[in-house]
Parts: sequence; structure tokens; C-alpha cells
Amino acid sequence: MNIELSVIIVNYNGLRYLKDCFESLQKTLQGITYEIVVIDNNSPDASCAFILENYPDVVLIQSKENLGFGRGNNAAVAKARGNYLLLINNDTIVLDNLLPVLDIIKHDSSVGAAGINMLNGNKHYLQAAGNFPSPFNLFRIKNMFLMGPEFKSGTFKKERYNVDWLGGSFIIMPKRIYDEIGGFDKDYFMYVEDVDLCKKIADKGYKRIFLPHYSYIHFVGYNNSKDHLIVNGLQTYINKHTNGIYKQLCTMALGVNKTVKWFKKTIRK
Repeated sequence: MNIELSVIIVNYNGLRYLKDCFESLQKTLQGITYEIVVIDNNSPDASCAFILENYPDVVLIQSKENLGFGRGNNAAVAKARGNYLLLINNDTIVLDNLLPVLDIIKHDSSVGAAGINMLNGNKHYLQAAGNFPSPFNLFRIKNMFLMGPEFKSGTFKKERYNVDWLGGSFIIMPKRIYDEIGGFDKDYFMYVEDVDLCKKIADKGYKRIFLPHYSYIHFVGYNNSKDHLIVNGLQTYINKHTNGIYKQLCTMALGVNKTVKWFKKTIRK
């Protein structure tokens, strides 16, 4: 059977999410020939046993170590047979049929990656796209999400929007482009690797598009204790994608951000 789409899931201790995620994919991938490839990052829970017992058609890769998000995706994509990839988190539920989304990718060669509308566990809007890091938005990372009133409210008028980067919890793209850019950068363990991926797609001249009229639920697990991972990821991004005076300005802005975060944390204590 010719596989059109390889669904790539990086799992770590995601047992409680897997059933709902898999069932939503079965419903929303109708009309698409697909496979699901799960790489388990050495989870101590019973994720692997659950998949082997209940979903024998899922391609399961059991890593001996926690590879992180980016390297985990790369290892799974290496086993993928589809011409297109859906990179999706384990803690997600897809709500709409994805055949029209895949068709856009298949028939528009200028598009390097697409994302769709993200909702939290209460089905409230969450922003799933942003601006590339700059001296302006590195002062305050929330500024990376300043993309106008529609992205702020979650009420969209157009069918598609060109964006800088897409959140890594849902990205659909041609495998040839993933291969062309070398996949995720191995120097990121968790956070900002999706921004880096989209920057590499942009550098090759491909568009990143956001399709707001298709949705998925993401049970977001981020909290302030992970701020340092974001900051570290942004510093890695600066080192890789900027140079000269612009790099100095970005580093200074991120330094101010780090100092403010440290000060606020100290005050709270």
C-alpha cells in the first residue's frame, strides 16, 4: 500500500493521552492512506505495553534514552514511508478531517509547512503561530505573538495566513522538505526547535501557512518552571541564525529578559 502521510508522535510518559489521540487520528484521517510512527523516549510508564497490546499497526520505536523532541522526531521520520509528514504531540485530539489540509500541501509547492487552529483542554483558543525572534520581541517573549487582532482574539476572516513559525504540536509538511533542511536541529532538547525548523524552511524559500478553520485540542503542559528551557532555546537560535550587530542586539535583549525573570522569581520567593 502506498502511504501518503506518516504521522510522527514523540512520546514520553504520555499513556493517559494516547487512546484519545489515536482515536481522533483514525476519525480525522479518513480518505488518507497513512501510518502512525511513535518513538517512545524511554518512558517509565506503560506507554509501550499499551501501544503493543492495543495498536499493533502503530510503528513503535523504543528508544533506550530520552532523545528530546527534535531528535526524537528525526529518529521517527527516518522510519517514515509517507511522502508527507504530520508532526503532532501525543497530548492532542484532532477535531476536523485533515484531507483538505493535506490537499493544500500537495497542490501548492510553495508551501513548506502548515499548521491549524489550536485549542486548550476547555476548547479555548490558543495561538499556534508567531514571529521569528528579534531584538524587539526577545525583551518580552510574549511579543513574539503580536500578530494583529485576529491572532489575539482567535476570530479569523481569511482561509489562510502566512506566518513566520508554527507551533511544533501540529505541523504538516512534505517529507522531501524535512529531508532538505535536515529535520530538527539536534542542539535543541525541548522548546524553540519548532521556531528553528520553520526558520530553516523559510531560508529555503518556502511558505509557512496557518489554516484557522481546522482545529485540534492540545493539553498544553507548559508552566513557568520551564522558562529557562525557552531562554536556552532562544540563545541557541540566536547563535545559529544571527550574526554581527544584530546578534549582539538579540543577545542583549535576551539578557534583559533573563534578568527580569530572575528578579521576578527572587521577589516571589
